[in-house]
Amino acid sequence: MSIKSLSEASTYAEVLSWASSFLEQNHLDPQIAKWLMKERFVLSLTDFIRLQKQVMDERDKDIYVKDITEAGKGRPPQQIVGHEWFYDRQFEVTEATLIPRPETEEWFDSYIRELPNRPLRVIDIGTGTGVLAVSHKLERPQDEVIAVDISQEALEVARKNASNLGAEVTFYLSDMMKEVEGTFDLILSNPPYISLSERSVMDESVIDYEPHIALFAEEEGLYFYNRIAADAVSRLNPGGYMILEFGYKQGERIRQLFRSCFPEADITIGKDFNGHDRTIHIKNETKK
Repeated sequence: MSIKSLSEASTYAEVLSWASSFLEQNHLDPQIAKWLMKERFVLSLTDFIRLQKQVMDERDKDIYVKDITEAGKGRPPQQIVGHEWFYDRQFEVTEATLIPRPETEEWFDSYIRELPNRPLRVIDIGTGTGVLAVSHKLERPQDEVIAVDISQEALEVARKNASNLGAEVTFYLSDMMKEVEGTFDLILSNPPYISLSERSVMDESVIDYEPHIALFAEEEGLYFYNRIAADAVSRLNPGGYMILEFGYKQGERIRQLFRSCFPEADITIGKDFNGHDRTIHIKNETKK
């Protein structure tokens, strides 16, 4: 269906049908059309159903057509509307931040339920939009939560998200933990882990629109894990926890890396909903 045929669409259902066909013709998921309509106009599922036979306001139609046109170019829908949902909360996203993924939300939900009741000192390394740090603080207000990022632009987004959601998180512009003092009971990170050699097989929309600083890492994607492991030896408290996300092919190498730095630790690999290795969970059993 061409752009010109849009003039024949007037109701929400008709405009949505046009948008879905347009995206499909551009080899994109047609479900993006429904998501964009719901998010752009803040529609609940009930609203969405109720409006299907109603005529769409021409101004709203123009806005939506611009959104779909951008999506047709490969722009992520989250960047088009400027937000993504994480743990039932809306977080601002920009081209300076990585878009939060369902895999990250899955392991966040898993670990947040299993932590001890005592107050913890927590750091989120490479916070990006701040989803881990902000969500953690809101779920466990008794914890002290610190978040760091090397990108000033990303930190501005994270600070705004924390402010909007009422989370008291301390942010530092820092290369890893360099600008932060002290030790931690919990170290979190979803660092860049894509090898530079994998760039050619990645989705073009990710390459074109998401920040490369948050995606790629040297040393076959292991650069930041090597740094985190080396730093954590002196920064993770005895009995403390470390949870890191990684690429699904990296599990065994990362297990060996952290085993060499934490020979007495309890180390497990967690799988995502697709059955892929996704996270490493470390409990530091090292004695002082």
